[in-house]
Amino acid sequence: MRPGSRVRAAKCQMLATSFFVMLLGFSVATMEVLNYFGEHFAIISQVSLERNPYDAVHHWAFYVGISLAGLLILGASLSTTAAVKEAQGLMAGGFLCFVLVFCALLQVAYWRFRNPTQVEDAMLDTYDLVYDQAVRSPSSIRLQELAAIQDTFLCCGKRSPFGILERSEADLCQGEEAAREDCLQSIQSFLRTHQNIISMLSSAGLALTVYSMLLSSFLWFAILSGYNLDRKGTYTVTPRARGCQPQEPSLFRHSQGEAYTSTLL
Repeated sequence: MRPGSRVRAAKCQMLATSFFVMLLGFSVATMEVLNYFGEHFAIISQVSLERNPYDAVHHWAFYVGISLAGLLILGASLSTTAAVKEAQGLMAGGFLCFVLVFCALLQVAYWRFRNPTQVEDAMLDTYDLVYDQAVRSPSSIRLQELAAIQDTFLCCGKRSPFGILERSEADLCQGEEAAREDCLQSIQSFLRTHQNIISMLSSAGLALTVYSMLLSSFLWFAILSGYNLDRKGTYTVTPRARGCQPQEPSLFRHSQGEAYTSTLL
């Protein structure tokens, strides 16, 4: 394959990859907004405890996700514009965005490997604190927060490993609520589904960013070397003095005593 054909093929691949990267960025941003303002996560985060174990994790996950989504969209936009306009600086900017996203995703993957249950533990600890305070010293605020959590996750209470509940615990789940699933199991099941989606998006992000880095670096060197990505050429007319011979055979004409040559840029 000729160098020009390879460059044009890389340009088409860059445009297609940038589309999928931008789609991934919007997907991540949408997911983070839904998680941050969604009732399942928000109801745990808004519990009025002196120290809410999940609140810090909730905000941290939102800011990291939005930052990654912004870098993905920015990198895709810069790479697309650079491929169309053959802009070396824009292509370098897109490459830098992909590198930052790749490093961030590696850090997230390492954190999830070292602390696979940190988010789950934080949510369960928060529910345990609300449940214990509602059982030991029932107040209208704690009972309302506990009822809101249980209605959101469609669960009720905690099952004792011995199958024996105190009277105060049994009073929290009566009637139809007694048939609901244990809240700890319900929260774990919900988070398991959510983590599977995150793993899928992270894997897709790593694959797309690696391929985008390869394409953007190749196109950057192609632009630097002077290869045209897809231009057919433009013509300019350069006047030459009478008697001067053109440096290369090209189209020229004589008019009013001057010779004009057409140079392909």
